[in-house]
Amino acid sequence: MAKEGNPITEAESGEGGKKPNGSPPALRSSALESEAKNVDPSIADQSTASHICDSNEVELTSLETEYILSEDLKPVEGDIRELVQNLLLRLEAKDWMCVYEALNDARRLATFHSTSLLQNLSSIINLTMKAMKNPRSALCKAAIMASSDFFKYYKDEMLDLLDPLLLQLLLKASQDKRFVCEEAERALIAMTNWISPTPLLLKLQPFLQHRNPRVRAKASSCVCRTVSKLGAKGIKDFGLEILIRMGASQLNDQLPEAREAARQLVMEIREAHQQQHQIPGSPSSSSTSSSSSDAMYLEPESEQWEQFCRRQLPPRTALAVLRASCTAV
Repeated sequence: MAKEGNPITEAESGEGGKKPNGSPPALRSSALESEAKNVDPSIADQSTASHICDSNEVELTSLETEYILSEDLKPVEGDIRELVQNLLLRLEAKDWMCVYEALNDARRLATFHSTSLLQNLSSIINLTMKAMKNPRSALCKAAIMASSDFFKYYKDEMLDLLDPLLLQLLLKASQDKRFVCEEAERALIAMTNWISPTPLLLKLQPFLQHRNPRVRAKASSCVCRTVSKLGAKGIKDFGLEILIRMGASQLNDQLPEAREAARQLVMEIREAHQQQHQIPGSPSSSSTSSSSSDAMYLEPESEQWEQFCRRQLPPRTALAVLRASCTAV
């Protein structure tokens, strides 16, 4: 029986205080092990998750200095042919550090020996996407950086491989991990810079209807940048009718990024429409024209723009486009 003032807890006694406080060390150890087994699993999981997160943060910090910017890539040293032959095996490795180093080697080869990867480019892109889906953020970022270099050095040769890669980049640009998100946005900018705008627009168009509003917003920004590269003639050749419907579909979207990109797109189309209907020698092409003459010239174009919008779009959508374009003007 325990002395008064020194109560025996259930954890110490094992079973409702039946075992004395002065039990042998072996019994006490057994009781503590039993207590550990009875810990709430949710608490144990939280502790484990916290430990893993802390470990990952340390790991990412150590790797942060190893990310190599495109302009800092060094030429390949050693036998290039052997490096190319072993590249796919290294990209398929289970050791993530091996894949990480292989991605950097693929970037070097693309930069300094681009033709060496052409034969296996499809497999390399697929394995890069696999690394991009890896839950280890450091590997994901390295894969995204590799895709930026592939866009730069393979340009339109990436078009046939673009659909699944584009989806992954839009998803990564839409997530909450800031350093992954920012890297994916840089890759999307590289894509719009280096791939021909007309075929790229066809690849981007379906993503404007994606169920994820963040993906739609990133796709809208890509469309806006791509259309700006077309110029007035390119917009006309692609089709004012197609582009105005693409822009109009995002004007009332859920996210501000999508709406702002759509507004800019509408203005690009409006400018191309204006140039298409411009009269040679009109006051708008003369720097010395009077404001009254400009007003006389712009009025018919405004009417033509309104008629164009009402022909191509439902009434409410056409009104939204007209309001956006007039506000921007």
